[in-house]
Amino acid sequence: MVRIDPIIVQVRRFSRFRPRRLIPQTASRRLRRFYAAARRQWRRSLQFRVVGITLLLSAILVSAFGFTVASLISDGVLNTQEKASKERIQRGAGQAARQLDGYTQADDPGLPGKMRVVATDLSSSMDVPDSEVVLLGHSPSLATASPDTSAANVMQEPSMRELRGLVVGDRPGTYQQIATLDVGAGPTRFLVVGTPIATGGEPLELYYLLPLKAENDLVEFVALVVTATGVALVALLALIAATMTRLVVKPVRVAARTAQRLSAGLLDQRMQVKGEDDLARLAAAFNQMAANLQRQIVRLEEMSRLQRRFTSDVSHELRTPLTTVRMAADLLFASRDDFDPAAARSAELLQAELDRFEDLLTDLLEISRFDAGFAALDAEPTDLAPVVRRVAERLESLAERCGVPLSVETPQDGAIAEVDPRRVERVLRNLLGNAIEHGEGKPVVMTLAIDDAAVAVTVRDHGVGLKTGEEKLVFNRFWRADPSRARQTGGTGLGLSISLEDARLHGGWLEAWGAPGKGAQFRLTLPVRSGDRLVSSPLRLVPDDARADEAALIGETP
Repeated sequence: MVRIDPIIVQVRRFSRFRPRRLIPQTASRRLRRFYAAARRQWRRSLQFRVVGITLLLSAILVSAFGFTVASLISDGVLNTQEKASKERIQRGAGQAARQLDGYTQADDPGLPGKMRVVATDLSSSMDVPDSEVVLLGHSPSLATASPDTSAANVMQEPSMRELRGLVVGDRPGTYQQIATLDVGAGPTRFLVVGTPIATGGEPLELYYLLPLKAENDLVEFVALVVTATGVALVALLALIAATMTRLVVKPVRVAARTAQRLSAGLLDQRMQVKGEDDLARLAAAFNQMAANLQRQIVRLEEMSRLQRRFTSDVSHELRTPLTTVRMAADLLFASRDDFDPAAARSAELLQAELDRFEDLLTDLLEISRFDAGFAALDAEPTDLAPVVRRVAERLESLAERCGVPLSVETPQDGAIAEVDPRRVERVLRNLLGNAIEHGEGKPVVMTLAIDDAAVAVTVRDHGVGLKTGEEKLVFNRFWRADPSRARQTGGTGLGLSISLEDARLHGGWLEAWGAPGKGAQFRLTLPVRSGDRLVSSPLRLVPDDARADEAALIGETP
């Protein structure tokens, strides 16, 4: 049996070649902007993503459903037409066989005329408009025996040879084929059904050409209805998705805006609570959290304010009695040679502790100024090379007393930057004093370097070093790695904290590196021009010798 192709809606194709138009530059730019805007919206909007995914999935689902429905309807219509056409041609074949029963020879002169009469009778009895009936034989005289010459000629075309071969072949029977034929009214899609007619003489062939215009119209109408329904359904699903998503996304957006305002310091911002659903409970919980945070922040701010005020007041109030005690201690220290050894030693200890107590009060006052936000930067162009050397000279006696070799490396051309020299010198003094105290008698190196954007100073010691995680703790107030360790310099425990605040006031960095048994290195990085933002440092935080040791352990070249 000839394979029957399903009826499909044909799309008109234009055979004329149309030149490809180049997209103008403005249109291409607009497309790129639209794509960038859509991509940005896709990343930022949850509602846009949900609606887009809903559109895509629903379009795929509706397209598959529409294609399935159209195919089933097309196959059903075609199967019905094929079944009816087979019954119709079998009745026609029986009628033709009875009328041609007396003609037993193909060369009978009355056979062609009789075939035309039979074909005309069959054609007049057809209930399908624009259908054609063709009655053919194998002899040349019977090749065009049909009431419609055009239809008979069409059956002689090469496209019909396969069907005719099956009708009168080794297994004769009723066969059908769908083909586009021109029988005088233009190309039309036909269902061609053929069957042999058994006569006493030469076998004849009967063909019905049934137009499929009504079936094509039905399938096209179904396709149009399915397409319109699918588009409407997809649009409705997108609208539903957008509406439902908005109900969920809108409170989330309000919560995000409220959280941003809270983070900006507007602690009185709250969400509006509507209803009693899950979103309402979320808004109520968010408001409760914001209220608790506001109370805690206000409480901490008040405690911090009281603490700063207490520190400042105590520091100021201690100045007066400390001055009196200092005068008495100076008098005792100046007369210590007249005392017995025990009293003279006590006077020396009193003088040293008073010096440390004065330094502690000075540091406390400085810390209170940083906490209150009253610290001011007096930046001016300064050559840091003399500053570094001056700090090293002032601590050289301490280094000799501790047995620590001290060296300084500075650029020959100097290092000029807009800094506050008093604060920078204080930072370097604290860093170098700590390095000497923890140097364990090993060399301490102070290095200065500068580039176009930043100036940096590193202080490297080879002492006890720092454990993992202590790089941040060293800048905490009164923090000590080993509380049982005796101080050599009589520090107050606030030096590195003040140094960190001085670096931040410059817009710079103060960082630490250390490893147990390998020493430590502190790096101060400041911008060359006051107010510039730092992005890099001219000196590495991790020393080169430490990097070489790590590379040697893993078998790599440093």
